[in-house]
Amino acid sequence: MRKELWYHAPVNIDQNLSILVTGGTGSFGKKFVATLLKGTHPRKLIVFSRDELKQHEMRAEGFTAPCMRYFIGDVRDRERLRRAMNGVDVVIHAAALKHVPACEYNPMEAIQTNIIGAQNIINAAIDAGVKRVLALSTDKAVNPVNLYGATKLCAEKLFVQGNAYSGSGGTLFSCVRYGNVMGSRGSVVPLFRAQSKTGSITLTDDRMTRFWLTLEQGVRFVLRCLGEMRGGEIFVPKIPSARLTELVEMVAPGCVHKITGIRPGEKLHECLLSEDEARHTVELPDMFVIEPEDDSWGFVRWKGPRPQGQWRYSSDTNTEWLSAQQLSNLLQEAESPAVC
Repeated sequence: MRKELWYHAPVNIDQNLSILVTGGTGSFGKKFVATLLKGTHPRKLIVFSRDELKQHEMRAEGFTAPCMRYFIGDVRDRERLRRAMNGVDVVIHAAALKHVPACEYNPMEAIQTNIIGAQNIINAAIDAGVKRVLALSTDKAVNPVNLYGATKLCAEKLFVQGNAYSGSGGTLFSCVRYGNVMGSRGSVVPLFRAQSKTGSITLTDDRMTRFWLTLEQGVRFVLRCLGEMRGGEIFVPKIPSARLTELVEMVAPGCVHKITGIRPGEKLHECLLSEDEARHTVELPDMFVIEPEDDSWGFVRWKGPRPQGQWRYSSDTNTEWLSAQQLSNLLQEAESPAVC
């Protein structure tokens, strides 16, 4: 795999910063906190989430330090966010309803958390004088075919245009958008491992491809973008693809594959950057930067080459693919627990 600049760069966070992570007890949040506590200790590190049990379990797993605070709260509650952001410099917004079937069955709940929650984050951050807000997005926001993807597309639009609300010199808002995270909650890997005991694996389509990265890589990419964001960009990492059949053979070798057909709201291949977005995208050695089309707040443009022609960044046309050994290494790294 390419030695990504953002993955191998050391963690470099100003120790004077106060950082709040929404969805801080989730897969990304735990890895993010563990990475910061190993690399540096910010002035304050706030885990903001709505589940008291998960916060208790996180403490029991060793996620404790003098700089850490645990806040019970929901991104749907704007007043609680305002209180939590008091004195905060940086917000990493990772809270979301992300399971596609659950969002399809509970559309109003998905909208309340993923869209109204994003609006609340923006307003609370501006009111509290937060310096930077970096929101996590997904490849499913590109040409969405399910409600989850549609809500994340709306959230991206809100965060990009949030810069117009904060104005020049105010809070900066940007997004990171990446693919499937191996080892996160809801990943197909635990499902395949469980099914392997029966000798049979269910696949929706054996042609399916996906972008893959680990939680550690996702955290490192967020930290890289946090240091470079100008407010209004969507950062997209250059990451490898793999066929789902190759992942199945790695996790459950020799099992029979049962093809069930693509589920509603599922894509055959994922796209991280569409042809329309490519027109206002800058390519860097290890990532793409999608610039805002409407930059009324005075966005400072990035310098670099721009994709030419009818180009898109898709998992099936990717120029980088995981080998069997690389996929094995990725799986091993993904299944290492996030501990402090």
